[in-house]
Amino acid sequence: MAATLVQSPDTSSAPETRFDRRLSEILDFATEIFAEKGYEGASMRDLSRLSGISLAGLYYYFDSKEKLLYSIQKHTFTTILDRLRERLSGEHDPEQRLRIFVHNHVEYALARYHAMKVLSHEDDVLKNGYGTELAVIKRHYYRICMGLVEDLEHNRRVYPKQQRASTRTAVMSLFGAMNWLYTWHNPESDLDAETLSRQISDLFLRGLSGGTKFGRVAERALPARKARRSAREISRSAHE
Repeated sequence: MAATLVQSPDTSSAPETRFDRRLSEILDFATEIFAEKGYEGASMRDLSRLSGISLAGLYYYFDSKEKLLYSIQKHTFTTILDRLRERLSGEHDPEQRLRIFVHNHVEYALARYHAMKVLSHEDDVLKNGYGTELAVIKRHYYRICMGLVEDLEHNRRVYPKQQRASTRTAVMSLFGAMNWLYTWHNPESDLDAETLSRQISDLFLRGLSGGTKFGRVAERALPARKARRSAREISRSAHE
């Protein structure tokens, strides 16, 4: 199954206006506020103080706090998807495509950790049409990853199907590894995006194949441990 990428509007040819720049600035400030105080705890007045823009000025660009959260989340997903589409273009090797997916996600997560925190913590806040639109985008992104993993499994089967984790389990585990980087990653002491994404990909790919050295050693050691335990039980029974 080939992974299908959701298409985003192409705005690269449109010149950036003063309105666009101010819009981007407000979104950056709002992302910082939401990441620090949470959506419920933050207010437009907080944003006004941080950005130096009057409340009237903020409402000129965004008529509600809800619209701000929607814009932050949509911008984040659109940026990630646009970059992914560009980077996957021309690459056909299933493993490399999966590695590109991981690197693209990790790179953005480390560069924009406030945005990723808002994305993770305020995932289910938007309930109306905004929430529905974002849910569609999120499903597309999830299905892209599912398609990449399915392509990979089809091309490099190591263990029989019944001995491998389900594709959904594998994909959700991968997202778990990538989405929570902002909770522990320290840019001053931890790995950079390229090295970290490579290591996450390595761990994921080894686990997906079921062919890690540790796994094989553990499987060989299990019968021996059972045999030793049985011998101890027999010995105890003989002395009772």
